[in-house]
Amino acid sequence: MASLGFTQIRTTNPMSELALNRSRMRLTRRNRVGFRVVAAGEGQAEPDLSVTVNGLHMPNPFVIGSGPPGTNYTVMKRAFDEGWGAVIAKTVSLDAAKVINVTPRYARLRADSNGSAKGQIIGWENIELISDRPLETMLREFKQLKEEYPDRILIASIMEEYNKAAWEELIDRVEQTGVDAFEINFSCPHGMPERRMGAAVGQDCALLEEVCGWINAKATIPVWAKMTPNITDISQPARVALKSGCEGIAAINTIMSVMGIDLKTLRPEPCVEGYSTPGGYSSKAVHPIALGKVLNIAKMMKAEFNDADYSLSGIGGVETGGDAAEFILLGANTVQVCTGVMMHGYGLVKKLCAELKDFMKLHNFSSIEDFRGASLPYFTTHTDLVRRQREAIEQRKAVKKGLQSDKDWTGDGFVKETESMVSN
Repeated sequence: MASLGFTQIRTTNPMSELALNRSRMRLTRRNRVGFRVVAAGEGQAEPDLSVTVNGLHMPNPFVIGSGPPGTNYTVMKRAFDEGWGAVIAKTVSLDAAKVINVTPRYARLRADSNGSAKGQIIGWENIELISDRPLETMLREFKQLKEEYPDRILIASIMEEYNKAAWEELIDRVEQTGVDAFEINFSCPHGMPERRMGAAVGQDCALLEEVCGWINAKATIPVWAKMTPNITDISQPARVALKSGCEGIAAINTIMSVMGIDLKTLRPEPCVEGYSTPGGYSSKAVHPIALGKVLNIAKMMKAEFNDADYSLSGIGGVETGGDAAEFILLGANTVQVCTGVMMHGYGLVKKLCAELKDFMKLHNFSSIEDFRGASLPYFTTHTDLVRRQREAIEQRKAVKKGLQSDKDWTGDGFVKETESMVSN
């Protein structure tokens, strides 16, 4: 992650200055793996989107987020074929029989008025549960995918009740399929909280620490803890997860919400037999909230942990390469997309890669690491903002052109003083 400090902040455009400095460095240092040093006048090398996270190599930082886009062999294979950097399967548990979904289970928020079917989709709610497919079926498909795509990254999302033996059994059985890592679902905002599953664990740091201890004592592959945003300070459970042995943090899962009320029928959405229940909110409208949560986690990780040893996966409203760049600028190693795939299809990854490369070319970045975390130093406290603005105003006054009053004219400097007030 970038090691810039607050004392390095300039009044010029920070990104342009950062790109210029790194461009100068590239002309004098040795070649790095993944890009070619070019002399002035040569064609610009194509940016390298590949990332290595917790020892896992991905062709790009775009990861299918756990949910419907990773629900079975067919769709996960499609994701690999389209070029996604990694796939996180839909969350599995030991007993799928207790998972019973309803339909409809999605509702959309549009930019136009209540009930509009034409406006741009800016929000998406789901009341969907974890995988309702038998664990044996999912395990067989994990194994098949790893046999067919041995060089691609497949991550299993897992969730269990508050039961050490159950967690250990699930980890053992899933690991045997050859998956590359685990993402632990400590964040699902709805469905079976009474069983101490999902966000019920992620919102209780004492419970989280205990469960993470069970998981990390058993797992032999990297473990990411997926955080819930439905908490006051998201950095607290993230810190607990890392201290308890997790190699990475993923954030955020969906935000607890009520999508809306149909003003004609007076019934809530999504409407199931006239009724509904609060669900998880995603899509474009949550992006700023996700950025804020990721910022808090990244600052904590930078201050308290070695960035090289841990990873951060950003999630929330990613539909463009620019959306992804924002997460990376805040310190994310990878960026997950779930609702975006549900809206735009698996081919979205090509657009994301092209747009992220365009951003990198604009700033002369050759690799993801060139700009990961580069915007972190430009966040500070409100008190510091007041101080900085006061100093900037005083500086501008000091260099203001022209004389402030007729009494300031002098005989010796008359010509220069005149010139100081000429506009052309």
